Amino acid sequence: MSKKNRLDEILNLIENFEIDTQEELTQKLLDKGYDVSQATVSRDINDLGLIKCAGTIKKFKYCKPIPVNTSLNEQMLNLFKQVVKSIINAENLIVVKTLSGNANSAGSVIDNMHLPQILGTIAGDDTLLIVTPTCADAEMVVKSLRML
Repeated sequence: MSKKNRLDEILNLIENFEIDTQEELTQKLLDKGYDVSQATVSRDINDLGLIKCAGTIKKFKYCKPIPVNTSLNEQMLNLFKQVVKSIINAENLIVVKTLSGNANSAGSVIDNMHLPQILGTIAGDDTLLIVTPTCADAEMVVKSLRML
């Protein structure tokens, strides 16, 4: 079976089951007839950009990152890519470091994404603070922003 089929199956599995470990995902794929190792599944998780988010049955589960609002124009996305130096989270807070004088512009791009996990943003000169309700939300937002 092809890698594309395997990746599609992984997405299908994480939508239908609360899978919280690579071992569990590996076993589900083996049960479906895929000849995979834990190392292959680890690479697939990375390729798909999967993240851990809060589960309803289990504490955490694998999920797809938050889709970024595609209504942002290319110019704004390019600006974001050019001015952002780092994105890190600490608990439910995210700190975005930018080139001097660009935190407000980066904040505007993020605000225009309309991500439901973001409660608000505060911009200084070269630092943008993003507040989310939970640590898991912050991780999802960081993953999505890094994909830009």
